[in-house]
Amino acid sequence: MKHRIDSIFADLRARDAKGLMPFFTAGDPDLATTAALIRAADAAGAAVCELGFPFSDPIADGPTIQASMQRALDGGVDVAAIFDTVRGLRSDVKLGLVAMVSYSIVHRWGLERFVAEAADAGFDGFIFPDLSLEAAGPARAAADAAGLTLSLLVAPTTPLDRARQIAAACSGFVYVVARAGITGARAALPPELTDRLRVLREVTDVPLAVGFGVSKPEHVRDVTAVADAAIVASALIDRMQTAERPLQAATDMLHELAGGLW
Repeated sequence: MKHRIDSIFADLRARDAKGLMPFFTAGDPDLATTAALIRAADAAGAAVCELGFPFSDPIADGPTIQASMQRALDGGVDVAAIFDTVRGLRSDVKLGLVAMVSYSIVHRWGLERFVAEAADAGFDGFIFPDLSLEAAGPARAAADAAGLTLSLLVAPTTPLDRARQIAAACSGFVYVVARAGITGARAALPPELTDRLRVLREVTDVPLAVGFGVSKPEHVRDVTAVADAAIVASALIDRMQTAERPLQAATDMLHELAGGLW
């Protein structure tokens, strides 16, 4: 089955272009702002937008995203409201929408129900950061059946043979973790990242999207010299938190980051 995410990356490759993938926490500071941010990302030319589902015990997230998720939870955001928000804007945007969600949330809803609701709302895929390769089979099958993608994470410490297996289990794209540790904006990316991406590129043709620490246009340029897309999360949230006009600040930064694409 041809997924929207597949079509987006196929189009990028056909044009010898690369993609920007911003991340926003659903409901921070509220869902109306989340909808406006997704529309702004689409207008800025983002290829895919990751929407984080607030979780009280986020996986590998640093202080910025932890605080963002707590603000959303304090505001009463829940899964059903996130689905309703996406359903209300899906026809307004052409970018891909991917749910970044702890598998424990999916488990509580039930896999089949969660996937069906996400597909009905207009999501195009999932990233389950706490789902292991060995346990991913049922989720991949459910996503495929619904016409959605499933992306798993490859860490800096992942052996090459296992990284190959993870990539083979992914659809849409592989989420490549740029650096060890937790999420958060960084002044510089690890010097060995480019070589690691080149090695991964040799063992899989699945698009590679790089996140964790990507925060500047030059980071976007550097990772997309080899990878297919750059994921920016904490830096966007930090920019909004320190701005008098958060939505405008995010919009400005999205255009700045897009300037790093080649």
